[in-house]
Amino acid sequence: MRVTLERSNLLKSLNHVHRVVERRNTIPILSNVLLRAGDGRLQLKATDLDLEITEATPAEIGQAGATTVPAHLLYDIVRKLPDGSEVELSTNGENTAMSVSSGRSKFSLQCLPETDFPDLTAGTFSHGFDLPAPQLKMLIDRTQFAISTEETRYYLNGIYLHTIEGEGTLSLRAVATDGHRLARAEVEAPMGSEGMPGIIIPRKTVGEVQKLVDNPELTVRVEISDAKIRLSLGDIVMTSKLIDGTFPDYQRVIPAGNDKQMTIDCAEFARAVDRVSTISSERGRAVKLSIADGQLTLTVHNPDSGSAVEELHVGYEADPLDIGFNARYLLDITNQLAGSQAVFMLADPGSPTLIHDMAGDAALYVLMPMRV
Repeated sequence: MRVTLERSNLLKSLNHVHRVVERRNTIPILSNVLLRAGDGRLQLKATDLDLEITEATPAEIGQAGATTVPAHLLYDIVRKLPDGSEVELSTNGENTAMSVSSGRSKFSLQCLPETDFPDLTAGTFSHGFDLPAPQLKMLIDRTQFAISTEETRYYLNGIYLHTIEGEGTLSLRAVATDGHRLARAEVEAPMGSEGMPGIIIPRKTVGEVQKLVDNPELTVRVEISDAKIRLSLGDIVMTSKLIDGTFPDYQRVIPAGNDKQMTIDCAEFARAVDRVSTISSERGRAVKLSIADGQLTLTVHNPDSGSAVEELHVGYEADPLDIGFNARYLLDITNQLAGSQAVFMLADPGSPTLIHDMAGDAALYVLMPMRV
């Protein structure tokens, strides 16, 4: 194999694929990236056996071929080469070593055979649809912060994506929860998503997709089976296993009878929560909200360091209420709100609170209170 290409093109593709590779691997081939040269393109592929990313980039092919080399090592080498340089990758006759040359720099990397590299893309996909990148980005951005990191409840370690019938419309809905808060967002269901199975996309896959959907002009091809999801974003193809589990009936935790309405200015509220939570301990990040007659008083009391109080004007005309929340959870939610104002629908100090964005996008949040 011998191939020459722009350093910037190679770095961009390596940046996308090398993140999948775990730094510590008991299986040597999983530390490597597969390089396949042919038809005027260099294809790069990396996998951790649960997630696989493939990307092709234009290249001048001197000799077609394929090999695998350490992913993080190749990425670090290319990253440190000068801007605007060209890189030549070539293997020796036995395919046991690959030379990386650019200007006066030359490196030699050990190779492992291409035939040892695992393939995750086998299998057929029962459903496929096209989704504009901004819509996919919105679904992920509004929900990913609520994904659980608790490994024992593995079925909560991802975003639940499914279709749901509304009033004469079909919506594609994303939901995430960790038991303390729940985030839900939806868009109009695209053609081809009808009848798709409800799937749980793992946290690592969600994080990688989130980094790749920045281009608002992009349309993402989504293909789904019971066990896998494949996303095609331009020259990048990502295939991932799904979480094999049943997502709980989240509808049961969304309160329907909350009748106390508080309207807040999102930015003002977030800054106030951030300021008073400075005094809270890492263990107990509770902030108390006392609401009465259009005024909100935020209070944090930490026996080890002191207390903090801040007052805000809010829209509230119901009976006075004291309720406590985890300050970090409040900030996580307010950071997702697209509008300048949000509505808190409250019931009592022990019941979950419903939070709506006034911007009009179909996202809602449920937050469990804390004892204060």
